[in-house]
Amino acid sequence: MRLTTKGRYAVTAMLDLAINAENGPVSLAEISKRQEISLSYLEQLFARLRRNDLVSSVRGPGGGYRLQGDPAGISIAKIIDSVNESIDVTRCEGRGDCQHGNTCLTHHLWCDLSDALYSFLDNITIRDLLNRRDIQEVAARQRGGTLNDSLIFFSEGA
Repeated sequence: MRLTTKGRYAVTAMLDLAINAENGPVSLAEISKRQEISLSYLEQLFARLRRNDLVSSVRGPGGGYRLQGDPAGISIAKIIDSVNESIDVTRCEGRGDCQHGNTCLTHHLWCDLSDALYSFLDNITIRDLLNRRDIQEVAARQRGGTLNDSLIFFSEGA
């Protein structure tokens, strides 16, 4: 699978943004510190996320980024697409020229797997991840607390 750190970091940063949004815009420096992702790398990712209308920026003191829209409407596949990542397990990037310019014996198998992976990630939203207890526990740890005393459970209306 050709999902590189670009796609992984974009999903991680978007989830961090959603988790920490209750106090207003979230700075990239805060995300960088919590997730141990280079600030300059986050700046590049968020430029793409902003161009694809997944986040909006707030300037000035207390500025940062916000999700653009409801977390239930932002799929993981959409995030990966927005940073120009592909979800492809073929050797030929889906072109069908994997064996000396021709389709290899297992090309269609790998295309089907790529499609299944994309569908799987397209059916998971930021909201789905926010509601997962294991993710809430990690977020609480990153905030320096426990799940019971430092994390708000997210509901459909939040």
